[in-house]
Amino acid sequence: MKDFFNVVSIETILGFRNRFHVTPPESVDLSACTGRVLARDVAADIDIPGFSRATMDGYAVQGASTFGSSESNPAYLEVIGAVAMGEVPTVPVGAGQAVRISTGGMLPPGADSVVMIEHAEAVESDLIEVYKSVAPGQHVIGQGEDVAFGQIVLTAGTILRPQEAGLLAALGQRRIPVYGRPRVGIISTGDEVVPVEATPRAGQIRDINATTLAGQVAHCGGRPQLFGIVQDHLETLRGVCRDALASNDMVLISGGSSVGTRDYTIEALESMPGGSILAHGVSISPGKPTILAAADGKPVWGLPGHAASAMVVFHVLVRPFVAHMGGMATRAPEVPRVHARLSRNIASQQGRVDFVRVQLEMGDEELWAHPVLGKSGLISTMVKADGLLRIEAHTEGLDGGTTVAVELLSPVMG
Repeated sequence: MKDFFNVVSIETILGFRNRFHVTPPESVDLSACTGRVLARDVAADIDIPGFSRATMDGYAVQGASTFGSSESNPAYLEVIGAVAMGEVPTVPVGAGQAVRISTGGMLPPGADSVVMIEHAEAVESDLIEVYKSVAPGQHVIGQGEDVAFGQIVLTAGTILRPQEAGLLAALGQRRIPVYGRPRVGIISTGDEVVPVEATPRAGQIRDINATTLAGQVAHCGGRPQLFGIVQDHLETLRGVCRDALASNDMVLISGGSSVGTRDYTIEALESMPGGSILAHGVSISPGKPTILAAADGKPVWGLPGHAASAMVVFHVLVRPFVAHMGGMATRAPEVPRVHARLSRNIASQQGRVDFVRVQLEMGDEELWAHPVLGKSGLISTMVKADGLLRIEAHTEGLDGGTTVAVELLSPVMG
């Protein structure tokens, strides 16, 4: 087995993203577009709203007819009709006139504002007193005020939230062009690894990584596919890697990335069509022995076997690749961060970027970050952690009481 290649920086690894393709676009129904990534710009082919409409129940008026009105000196307006919901009014509103209108009703010709019903009182069936003046445009949404015809309202690479889906609905879009979800094959390796349903014997452990990595893939927009556990056998690993590459856009191999005579990840990857090792060793802790390879034009990762290390490496390195391949090349979402005060000193080794698991706790007046201590093979440390604290390579450590930025490990929703 080869020793580590030259250890590279996190930035070097992330710089390889553009070597790999973005998944082809597909069309989905509007009802299924939330959480997907828009594949092309969307321009408005109509004004929204398509007409000027009231935002309050009351009376449509010319604002000038109410200027100077007050409770002691009300304006008197003639009521000349009412606008029913969904009706197109044709009778114009002139000076000194008013028309009853409900929220959402179309403003009649001549009217430029709405007097709230609370600020008016009927004196007779066709006469009201207005106690508060309104300015032109008040309590009204003008035609095209929300979205104007021809406006680019959404750009390619946008993650569609419910509000973007609502805008597409307002534009009458039924089929939405989105990037396909990157398909990610997940392979677990090691003679000591057994399926979740098995009872481990002495020296064996259950396959944690397949579950955690699949959850992380799904959380960042990918589609995980599990290929089971491969024992430490080169030809078997080669065959499973070929199968995974044939049906996926990316492959993750957990275990087999460290230096050892029984680890065959490097040999297997180099034997794939077009296989080449881009990096073996990253200046990150935990996760230094991480492998990034290219095979058949697709990224293949050799991730640490230790559960916490594999999850941290996915969060820091793999997740941006999934985002890129899922169409977020220019608008990849930033990892949510919060600022907190560090509860104790943390030592760090220069020359690598340390990611420390931390638990967040709200104190009397501020948020505190408590380091979660434990080795990288302990899944319980990730369960306790709310986020990761990044300590840069040039830093020897951090003092307790320092305000730090914590990258949140968000829960999987939906």
